[in-house]
Amino acid sequence: MYRVWTFITQYSLLLVIGAVIALIWANIAPESYHHIIEATLLENTWIGHAHVGPDGHVSRTLTVHYLINDVAMALFFAVAGKEVWEAVILRNGSLRGKKAAAPLIATAGGMLGPVAVYLGLAALQGSQVFNAVAHGWAIPTATDIAFSYLVGRIVFGAGHPAVRFLLLLAIADDAGGLLILAIFYPTGQLAPLWLLVAFGAALAVFFLANWLPRRLDRHKDHRPHSTWVRRKLSFWPYAIAGCVSWYAFQESGIHPALGLLPIIPAIPHADRAFGIFAEAERYLRDLLNVIEHMLRYPVEIVLFFFGLANAGVEFGSIGTPTWLVLLGLLIGKPFGIWLFGWFAARPLRLGLPEGMRIVDLFVLGCVAAIGFTVALFVATVAFKVDPGAAPEIAAAEQAVQDAAKMGALMSFGAAIISIAVGQIFRVQKIR
Repeated sequence: MYRVWTFITQYSLLLVIGAVIALIWANIAPESYHHIIEATLLENTWIGHAHVGPDGHVSRTLTVHYLINDVAMALFFAVAGKEVWEAVILRNGSLRGKKAAAPLIATAGGMLGPVAVYLGLAALQGSQVFNAVAHGWAIPTATDIAFSYLVGRIVFGAGHPAVRFLLLLAIADDAGGLLILAIFYPTGQLAPLWLLVAFGAALAVFFLANWLPRRLDRHKDHRPHSTWVRRKLSFWPYAIAGCVSWYAFQESGIHPALGLLPIIPAIPHADRAFGIFAEAERYLRDLLNVIEHMLRYPVEIVLFFFGLANAGVEFGSIGTPTWLVLLGLLIGKPFGIWLFGWFAARPLRLGLPEGMRIVDLFVLGCVAAIGFTVALFVATVAFKVDPGAAPEIAAAEQAVQDAAKMGALMSFGAAIISIAVGQIFRVQKIR
């Protein structure tokens, strides 16, 4: 039973279960589904959706949806941010050095290709359609690490170099996705002073709980100050700083789900990276990895509720945004990764890992076309529904958002396509 639970949590199948429940619920009893998901928990509180009154006063309403998407999902993005940070900063980090050059260039193709397909097809629909859907251009840039990794192992086998290439690409894709969310999808008017508060909290906790104890322990082999901080305070200083940073992000106009990211570099971390899904990371005792291990099951539960809160789309909502997102993923991803990967490997002479062919890049691109988690999240951010708008306007906004969400959900079809394409191009599995 333990192995079954580990498999389910490791590959985020709880997220799929939540999404399936949401789909069934929303199509059987849509009124009760939306009533519960959008239920108000607190009025006039310090966190929640902002409402500006006639006098300019800002009040906030905390709903179930906000609690899941904006508060709880900060834990998910913190774990993703931790993997990106280690890949970039640590010795043997997977995104450092020449070995990362080809995957990084392929990642650029895997993000630009979907954008080109999405906006190009939208432009062919006419200016009215283009203006209505253009803001969702970032939805098909996403790659779901966990599910892509699972499908990649099925297509290539666990020992194929394309699987590691895929993980490098997915981590880099996550980094790009976090930047896109922060820069292009603000939640309100940008308030730079609040961003200074967030980074000030990170700097303060780094100085007081990380740098200063180590400084005081110079030339002391038993490290009394660092040991006291680690044993007595543990993760609490970083949790408090994280709360401050999260609130500052909410007030700054940047999506608060990214609010824990500034704190990650402040946490004591390992000296070297072993890579995402590496068994060795289970035995690392640095505080950053300890915190990640603590968050593993809470994050899986969060993902279940994220699927439940965001995948409740009626099948009748399929429309133009659905096909734009889906084609952006299924066409833009494979061709973008293949073209840019070929350019990196051949004209730039960066090469590919031994045992990996150019055609494997296209197959890998099909695997990376599973957007799901992040694509679903970006869809809710890109196509916001204003609850204070006129009913007909709110209904139109909801229709566009639901159609885009359906495209993200349907990207699971990339798994079947990947297996078929792998057979066509005679991928040799390496177990």
